[in-house]
Amino acid sequence: MFNLTRRQFLRYSGATGVALGTGSLASFAGAEEPLKIGVVYVSPIAEIGWTKQHSLGVDAIKKEFGDKVAITVIDNIFMPQDAERVFRELAASGNQLIFGTSFSHGTPMQKVAPRFPKTAFEHCSGIVHRANLGTFEAKYYEGTFVAGAAGGHMSKSGKIGFIGGFPIPDIVGPANALLLGAQSVNPEVTCNAIFLNSWFDPGKEKEAANTLLSQGCDVICSMTDTATGVQVAGEGGAWSIGYASDMAKFGSGKQLTAFTLDWSSEYLRAAKGVAEGTWKAEARWDGLAAGVVKMAPYNEAIPADIQAKLKQLEADIAAGKIHPYAGELKDQDGNVKVAAGSVLSDTDIRGMNWFVRGMIGKLS
Repeated sequence: MFNLTRRQFLRYSGATGVALGTGSLASFAGAEEPLKIGVVYVSPIAEIGWTKQHSLGVDAIKKEFGDKVAITVIDNIFMPQDAERVFRELAASGNQLIFGTSFSHGTPMQKVAPRFPKTAFEHCSGIVHRANLGTFEAKYYEGTFVAGAAGGHMSKSGKIGFIGGFPIPDIVGPANALLLGAQSVNPEVTCNAIFLNSWFDPGKEKEAANTLLSQGCDVICSMTDTATGVQVAGEGGAWSIGYASDMAKFGSGKQLTAFTLDWSSEYLRAAKGVAEGTWKAEARWDGLAAGVVKMAPYNEAIPADIQAKLKQLEADIAAGKIHPYAGELKDQDGNVKVAAGSVLSDTDIRGMNWFVRGMIGKLS
């Protein structure tokens, strides 16, 4: 596997030139040459976090295919103009399958994919599809609802805190579910929310976490690409909830659990489809039932009977017996958004741009 930085890749592609492959998607099946795969990460691979979990998906492909694949990995690609060029160069240099791993990769992939109709593109966190551009996503809200329930059981102040990268539906929805999970235990719980407008800014995240602590939040969840929120919460004596990876080692013994992401099945499914000539663009959205979302071990400080309830909650959500967005749900202003006896539709979940009642903060 080749690991290149953005600068190295652009220098390489510009110096050597590239050629567009002429085979169809189906023609890759049985080919003697290795299946060429390009993967673009939004940030560097760290010990934990969003990009780390995607790297484990790539590792699953390597383990399954061995020397039958040639993988090029390019990290730290966030700006759209950089991403568009990187995706274009990867496709033009013969990669038959290309992964984008961030919401910010969406517009660049949508521009590049039509120019390379014989290349399969897979976009994590994407919402727009093309004939050769599929998407896959996780039902984060299922994990945050369970984690929120854990927080509701353990919070003494009745105040929890949430730190998000950006106020986009993929983050707003899980933030709401975190509070709803806590309110399923204690209806009076509130949640203070802060958005960083960055996926990776440990300094701003530390400041946000300290702000939440000063506001009396004794449970903090952070949906960013660092363990800073978990670390600061633990150092401040508050409980924490990890995201993407199990971050317990950074939490001073105070991480309640983490809603982790296992993308292995998504990566393998795409690679096998291209290798066998059966790949087609799909919209996949999986959660606890499929094992894409998993709960990290619960903190031993959580009473055994509560842990049992949390595990049962996991099972009930996976089985569809409990839906985190079941009505009645009201927004911050008290308007009914989901009537009693109804649940929020998948379309509305994926476009959520409002806070539930009890959330303290703004989406701007």
